Amino acid sequence: MDRDTLRRGLDAVAEQDPQVAAGLALVGYPEPRLSDHGFATLLNIIISQQISKEAAASIRGRVEALYPSGTAAEFLTLSDENLRGAGFSRPKVAYARGLAEAIEDGRLDIAILAEMADDEAVAAITALKGFGRWSAEIYCMFALRREDLFPGEDIALQEAMRRLKGLESRPTAKHARALAAAWSPWRSPMAVFLWHYYRGAPQS
Repeated sequence: MDRDTLRRGLDAVAEQDPQVAAGLALVGYPEPRLSDHGFATLLNIIISQQISKEAAASIRGRVEALYPSGTAAEFLTLSDENLRGAGFSRPKVAYARGLAEAIEDGRLDIAILAEMADDEAVAAITALKGFGRWSAEIYCMFALRREDLFPGEDIALQEAMRRLKGLESRPTAKHARALAAAWSPWRSPMAVFLWHYYRGAPQS
């Protein structure tokens, strides 16, 4: 989603939801989040799982230096020792190799992925070991520019939704997705806004 799409979506939701309108007035519009479509971005999702942004950035820099082309084929020439030295855990080595192999042998067709419907694209990514629904939806939102997805398992989104909506407790993933249904067809811009709101709104 570029800046214009993001703002158009948020304005459309704010017209129907006074709490979103109040939230926008409080913290303003977020900046867009954009990623490239392809192996490197999917690999970065694996790298980022369950570690801090700073740690992920450090590992990403080290591994990118090992395969300058950024292709799955070149990545597969790296040894496990190379990857462990760059900071990969043993499970992440396996996930990353599985991803690269799936792209190289055609089980995951990156070109076709971009043409799939949202649910089909999410299913194709989650078929790979190491990718859950959250990871797949994040990729679809930021690399495929999909406008109507909501990764309800994200704890920051749940907490931001609690504050924005004045809920007594943080909603479960299922409840968060149900609440977000009212924001369709602009759930992706609302997810970006909620991350922004999480960082900028007063806690209550």
